[in-house]
Amino acid sequence: MKLTTALGVIAVAGSLFAGSAQAVDFTGAGASFPAPVYQSWGAKFKEKTGATLNYQSIGSGGGQNQIINRTVDFGASDATVPGEKLAANNLLQFPTVIGSVVATVNLDGVTTNQLKLTGPVLADIYLGKITKWNDKAIADLNPGVTLPSNAIVPVYRSDSSGTTAIFTSYLSAVSPDWKSKVGSATSVQWPTGAGAKGNEGVTGTVKNTKGGIGYVEFIYAAANKLVVTQLQNKAGKFVTPEVAGFQAAAASADWKGAKDFAASMIDAPAPEAWPIVSPTYILLPKNPTNVEASREVMKFFEWAYTKEGADIAEGLHYIPLPAAVVEQVKAAFKAEVKGPDGKPVL
Repeated sequence: MKLTTALGVIAVAGSLFAGSAQAVDFTGAGASFPAPVYQSWGAKFKEKTGATLNYQSIGSGGGQNQIINRTVDFGASDATVPGEKLAANNLLQFPTVIGSVVATVNLDGVTTNQLKLTGPVLADIYLGKITKWNDKAIADLNPGVTLPSNAIVPVYRSDSSGTTAIFTSYLSAVSPDWKSKVGSATSVQWPTGAGAKGNEGVTGTVKNTKGGIGYVEFIYAAANKLVVTQLQNKAGKFVTPEVAGFQAAAASADWKGAKDFAASMIDAPAPEAWPIVSPTYILLPKNPTNVEASREVMKFFEWAYTKEGADIAEGLHYIPLPAAVVEQVKAAFKAEVKGPDGKPVL
């Protein structure tokens, strides 16, 4: 499904790469949630410009730490960084695409989109209160589905993770018990289960664990043909993870009222909305020491916001940003990222 018309993606400007005397390589690190699209964008951008992006998928916490320490040219984080921390480290935070988190299971006889779960039941699984797949709480949601008596093996991110921040924000929104006992953060004290590193690690662990359940960015489930579940959304409807539902959630975001672009789409009220949808973010120094690399980073993301970049993102099941938000980001590049001489870098 193409979303470029509905979201008003901006056409590529012929002058975008004008004035580039030579290719400038640049580095980034952080979230695994958007890693597939960043790597795909990087390959196409190199074809067009010769500039190489070296992006390391190390988790959002790692991305935040590396950009604060200035060991990369940009950091990537699914979790938003508080305004005071951005100010203290002289960082600009801006969104790139919108993605979705899904629940994936490994159960004999259960096919993709067959199993229904609610937010409170999902929270109780991760709280260790529901321990068998044929528990009444799950069985009552799934009449006609033969559920095995396997023990449930919850799989979670062992690293500091923006995907975890998104998932636990959702659990906190739908389960007061989860909110009071565990809460939401890039790292939490999981009451039960097995840890794995990265979206890649959770994907592999669930795929190889009978009775496993995990949470991953949708592209990882789609690419690895994992069995995903339905979830009940805020409107009370059981929905399957698909682009129309992601778009419905994305359309609910209040970008105008969002400081530092921190717009929430968790548990959106739209009838068709998938309940676990969120933007993913880049952290860029406002006072870069490597001005050329910082300029290349901004050129890279300006290109990524064009129709060509949006088409790549959509092919990987991400949602491009609305055109108005793209314009806000581009204005922030020019107004806030400055070289040692105080002049705009871009």
